Amino acid sequence: MARYNSKQQAKSPFRRWRYVGVLFLLFICMCALLWRMVYLTIFNRPFLKKQGDARIIRTIELPAYRGMITDRNGEPLAISTPIDSVWIDPQIFTSSPEQVQQLAEKLSLAPYEILKKVAENSTREFAYLKRGINPEISNQIKNLDIRGVYLQREFRRFYPEGEVMAHVLGFTNIDDRGQEGIELAYEPWLRGQPGLNKVMKDRLGRVIAEIKQIRAPQPGKDIQLSIDKHVQYLAYHELKNAVQLSKAKSGSIVIMDIGTGEVLAMVNQPSYNPNLRAHFADGRYRNRAVTDVFEPGSTIKPLSVVNALSSGKYNKNSLIDTSPGWMVLNGETVREWDRINKGVIDIPTILKRSSNVGIAKLTLSLDNQSLWQTLDKFGFGKSTNSGFPGEVSGVLVKRRYWSDFVLATLSFGYGLSATPLQLAHAYTVIANRGILPPVSLLKVEGPTSGERIIEANVADEVLEMLRTVVEDNGTAANAQINGYHVGGKTGTVQIAGAKGYNDQHHTAIFVGIAPITRPKLVMVVVVHDPQGKSFYGGSISAPIFAKVMGGALRLLNILPDNLSI
Repeated sequence: MARYNSKQQAKSPFRRWRYVGVLFLLFICMCALLWRMVYLTIFNRPFLKKQGDARIIRTIELPAYRGMITDRNGEPLAISTPIDSVWIDPQIFTSSPEQVQQLAEKLSLAPYEILKKVAENSTREFAYLKRGINPEISNQIKNLDIRGVYLQREFRRFYPEGEVMAHVLGFTNIDDRGQEGIELAYEPWLRGQPGLNKVMKDRLGRVIAEIKQIRAPQPGKDIQLSIDKHVQYLAYHELKNAVQLSKAKSGSIVIMDIGTGEVLAMVNQPSYNPNLRAHFADGRYRNRAVTDVFEPGSTIKPLSVVNALSSGKYNKNSLIDTSPGWMVLNGETVREWDRINKGVIDIPTILKRSSNVGIAKLTLSLDNQSLWQTLDKFGFGKSTNSGFPGEVSGVLVKRRYWSDFVLATLSFGYGLSATPLQLAHAYTVIANRGILPPVSLLKVEGPTSGERIIEANVADEVLEMLRTVVEDNGTAANAQINGYHVGGKTGTVQIAGAKGYNDQHHTAIFVGIAPITRPKLVMVVVVHDPQGKSFYGGSISAPIFAKVMGGALRLLNILPDNLSI
């Protein structure tokens, strides 16, 4: 028994050290774990938090409302409406064939298109399926509860007036960015600043909590145009009918307020519907009133008369011998447009009967730089500074030496080019007693100051001459309006082609002012290449003027000044 106890005593120190060793190892492990915990929670906490947040915290963009565009009376012309876009995360997209079929039907797609989109973007976390769907369809898609399919709120532009306002407003693209017209010109003003939200998402990408708003969305600013919606519609309707009836290639109308320089209407044909965002290759997106030029023809003759009267060499009673109805200059012949010898006539008759020979003789008797200087002051060859995208300045060539023939043709509107807006702007000088107001596509509040171009008495005399063109058996009798005195000038220009001027193709023009006794509005009508026997400005464009201007005067409550008819 004593021997057994001695063996136990011999082994007990070993057991004791083994026990201590195990405890020591456990202590070391515990210390290591404690240190790891301290390290992770204190020293390495920022890194780990960043890594965790990167997996569940996201910053999402909140779309901003685009500013509204209204007409001068506050009527909405361009507004933004909420829509949704459908997108997928291809890496987690899973659905049954039935769900794919249902999703495809909601999006008006074929099932294979969805599966192809998933396959093509398998390494990405984002791909659009379809953009711009209405909220009702969005809710139906949401109820399908397909993993990896999400909705994103956006805004889409809507144009209540459709093609009537298309060329003025332009349109936005699918990202709601301006592409044409006012939408493009004032893009920074109209576009809002998107907001930012910090949110928490689950592993399926669904937002499970909003953490905080980083930046609130800032809506875009509204714009009030100078355009009157009702006058615009009237002009558009009449121009469209006239272009279709005459089978013309295109047409434009511009109406301006004489005192303020505001553009009250600007329409073109052909047009388009900006709500459809279709793709046209025939140039119908262009606002021809500011981007297309033409030779203004006889509508320049009043400015040639201004040049003559301003020289001091002539007055309104001066006589010009136009016999025999033609003249040869530098080997070229200048003829009357109607081949009629008008004999000895005064300056008002030169305009009333649109005498090419008479206006050429007036101009050739003056300094050969004076007409160019007058046209330059009236704004030809320069931009109107309307701010409209794509506006062209036209062509007014300055020559050191003017041959008699070139100067003569310039006096009746050949050899220069202008836009309808430029021509309307130039005529505001005559109607505004010699003052050229700045062009504005935005509503003008309060009085405006313009630049004096010619003396008031010269403008008044030419204005009265323009009245005779319309009312005293002149070339523009078709421009008369019941209840109003009207003045204006016709123009008919052969269109230049590869082989020179073509007498089978013309541009018909009329520029008119009303009421003539207290001018308020100036209007330009341009019809390009009408087909058929009738192609003169007096027979094509003047009647359009009468209908549109007559309606505009009444819509704007401008009192009649000629109650005798």
